[in-house]
Amino acid sequence: MAAISDQILISQAALFGSRHAFDMLVRRYESPLRQFLLNLTGGDRMLSDDLAQDTFIKAWLQLKTFKNNAAFKTWLFRIAYNVFYDYIRSRKEVHSIEGAESEIDRTYRQNASDGSLQSDLNKAMQLLSANERTCITLCYVNDMQIKEIAAVMDMPEGTVKSHLSRGKEKMTTFLKKNGYE
Repeated sequence: MAAISDQILISQAALFGSRHAFDMLVRRYESPLRQFLLNLTGGDRMLSDDLAQDTFIKAWLQLKTFKNNAAFKTWLFRIAYNVFYDYIRSRKEVHSIEGAESEIDRTYRQNASDGSLQSDLNKAMQLLSANERTCITLCYVNDMQIKEIAAVMDMPEGTVKSHLSRGKEKMTTFLKKNGYE
């Protein structure tokens, strides 16, 4: 039996209020969305689970506004990105997205103390700006294309490419200094 397409599930959920159809979408995207938020929160599982739940609630409430201009995954990740930054703004942890040291940066620093590859990757990620970290996560963890990342982050494709390039360069330099080839 072939998997039901996102468009069919979205139509059933939006037009007929089918919770079953929306539940299928949740199950389809729950894992990649939680992983994306886990990376944004610096490994805070409880916070990423809360933010994922908020994302799916907002998606359900706004499903009728989905215009099918982009993939559902892109639309959903845009909501998650906004939910994450709304949380950061509400906590007043940073004055701007690129501003002062945030709770996320401190979490990366605390989690990266044991010398394993994962902790070295966490240390490398902490060197990145919030936008570089998000672009790297969406590209290499969530396997999104430049166009999709640009839609999620609401920025030009060239800017996404610049963030990816700078992020990769910073991470490569850090990892080479720490014995990785």
